[in-house]
Formats: sequence, structure tokens, C-alpha cells
Amino acid sequence: MPVNIPETAQKRIVIIGAGFGGLKLAQKLIGSGYQIVLIDKNNYHQFQPLFYQVASAGIEPSSILFPLRKIFQKQKDVYIRVGEVYSVDTQKKELQTSLDTVWYDYLVISTGVNSNFFGMKNMEEFAIPMKSVSEAMALRNRLLQSFEKAVTLRDQNARKALLNVIIVGGGPTGVEVAGAIAEMKKFVLPKDYPDLNFDLMQISLIEGSPVLLGGMSKHASAKAFYYLNRLGINVSLNTRVTDFNGSILTFGDGSTIETKTVIWAAGISGVVPDGFQKDTIGRGNRLQVDLYNRVNGFEDIFAIGDVSVMQTPEHPNGHPQVAQVAIQQGRNLAQSFINMKRNSGLHPFRYIDRGSMATIGRNRAVADLSFLKFSGLIAWYTWMFVHLMAIVGVKNRLLIFINWMWNYLTYDQSLRLILWAAKKDPNKVISPLDRQ
Repeated sequence: MPVNIPETAQKRIVIIGAGFGGLKLAQKLIGSGYQIVLIDKNNYHQFQPLFYQVASAGIEPSSILFPLRKIFQKQKDVYIRVGEVYSVDTQKKELQTSLDTVWYDYLVISTGVNSNFFGMKNMEEFAIPMKSVSEAMALRNRLLQSFEKAVTLRDQNARKALLNVIIVGGGPTGVEVAGAIAEMKKFVLPKDYPDLNFDLMQISLIEGSPVLLGGMSKHASAKAFYYLNRLGINVSLNTRVTDFNGSILTFGDGSTIETKTVIWAAGISGVVPDGFQKDTIGRGNRLQVDLYNRVNGFEDIFAIGDVSVMQTPEHPNGHPQVAQVAIQQGRNLAQSFINMKRNSGLHPFRYIDRGSMATIGRNRAVADLSFLKFSGLIAWYTWMFVHLMAIVGVKNRLLIFINWMWNYLTYDQSLRLILWAAKKDPNKVISPLDRQ
């Protein structure tokens, strides 16, 4: 049976995914004369660039989440449905979801990406990715649980294995989480665990290519490498990992290292519902789209953001998978839908590159703007301002600003809580370390 959504004379646009692109599209379509149905497996929007700060206990998870119903609570033509989309029947123009069937006049896929483990099943099972706030929370739990367990052990080798942290992937996520954990080690953890020798704790960043921050400038890459080394992080370039069994990480040359914590930030793959032919899906499991974000071969199905790949002379492999692309595509597609109402043509997408940034701990960041490349303290302030302004909601901005100021002035973080889901017996919780 169809999901309960009011039937009207309006054309229905169904948007799958409330990430940066899907949310911007829905907001821009308010009052446009369409019925908008926004489907997401969560009832909130997530601000992904700050996941690493949740993982390192720097900010509250709730401060980077914003309830979808609050965003659209005064809008009559926007309907939120919380569920998973399994498949698309392009002939019947229907979606099969965890709720039931949803029909559409126009479909927009904005489902983003998941981690790509390149076929390494053990890595998928034991490593911790960073693609959702729940995964960031899992990493926070793992780190803190490792310290709690290490403090109880006498054997130094066992302690070292618990304290070792390996980050696989030298893109912005990997660089930022490495810097955040290094600052925890330097400023915060010795105060919490005075009986632990943190000289035993090694933080390593593994990157398969010759440079860090491959999508940014040579200046940014070199500065990131310098900052990470200053923080005491072991950076290995041109290095492949091949396996991780929960205790031992194996490299391409056969060497190994003992660790309980591997953070996976090395690969991503588009989340595409079933129902599309293989020739529709391109590099990175992304839907191939034309200049109007129409999925190839369809007039009524569109894809925006990370799940789409639009090949242009300037971007032959598709646009970078960053928030600004999704936001601009959402805004542009909204204009195309409004044009369709007026019987005018679709609006071709043109990406305006406003630059890229990454932060590597306190007072250290790199910034590539269209007109300037810089690093250090000014880049760090710029990074904070840009991300603070991008947060949805004044309350969330204020909470993050207070946390940042407190952390900066006190060299401390107040959110170091281990929160495991209860298992059967509500009085007993089980951590992943206890299962291994």
C-alpha cells in the first residue's frame, strides 16, 4: 500500500536524502507550487564536516544535528517521512521503502556516500568509518574505552596495542581527525589518566598516494604534512593497507602493527537505490547525470551531491565530493523545477569553486581559496568562521562556539562520555573491545 501522503493536484517531487543537497533543494522549493516529500533514514540533518570533533569529544553530537521537522514545521507543502529507500521502479514511478510504496512525478536522489572498503571484509567489520554521527560516536566510545582498559593492564605491550591509533586515508577527514586525537593526547588525556604513559601512544596516518589532501594545492599538502609531524603523528605516504583483523593491521609490504583502533577515511562509494541499469552508474558507484543533473536516460529522475557524477571539460572525473557542490546543485535544481512551472528551460549547473579548507589542530589550518592560498592561525580562524556560519540554526552555532571557546581557553573537553547501547539486559552494556 502507498505511504500516507496527502493527494493533491500539485506535482510531487520526492527527495531521497536530507544531506546538504537534498536539504537545500527542499528549502528552495518551498512555496513553488510543488508537493515536496523528503525521505531520510534519520529524522535530522547532519553537519558532516564536524564529525571528527564529535569523535574527539570536542562538541556535543546534538550540536551538529538539526531536526527536519523543526526546519519545515511551518511549511504546508513539505512532508517528512523517516525510512529507508530500497529500490526505484522507474516504469511505475514508485519507490519501495521500509514504510511502503511512495509514488513520484519527479525523483531527486541525494543519498550521498558510504565508506568503500575496497573488498576488505575484515576492514569493513573491525575498522571504524566516519560517515555518520553514530559512527563518530562509536569512535569516541572506542577511544575512551581503550584508555579505560589500558589503565587496568600491567603488560606494556598490551597497553601499547590499545593506545595505538591508526588513521587510514590522508584526505580532509583523516588529517582533521588525526590532529584532533593528537591534541587530546597532548592536552587532555594525561590529566584524565595520570597513571598512563602516553609516550606509548602512537598516532599514525596512512595514505596510499604520494601526497596528503590530494584535492588541494601543493602548499596545503606540504603544510598539512609539516603540522602533523609537529604534533608527533607518524605520516606514511605511498603505503597500502591490506587487512585488519581487529588486533593486527597488515600493510601491502607484509609488515604489521598491533592496534585495536583503525579509523577508515580512505574511500567512499555512492549510495544508489536498486533499480538502475549498470550503464547509468559511473565511477565510484555514482549516478551519471547531464548538465541539468538529470540521470542519464531519464527525464524525471535527478541526482545531486556526492551520489552524482557530472563530467565537464573542467571536471572530467566529476566535481569534488564536497558540501559546496551539493548545496549549489540543490539550489540550481530548485531553479530548474521553478522554470518548469513557468514552461521555460532547465538551468544548467555551473560549479563556483569557493575554495577548500582543512584544520590540523589548534591554530593550524590550510586554506585554498580561488584568489589566495594560506595557512596557519589566520586559516584556522577562517575555517572556524566558515564552518560556524554553515551550521543550521542559531542555537547550534552558539553551542559549538561555546564549546570551541571553552576548549581553547582551558585546553580541555567536557564531553568524554562512553555511551554504549544496551544489549538485552538493560543493566549490562557491552563494548566492542569486550567482544574481541
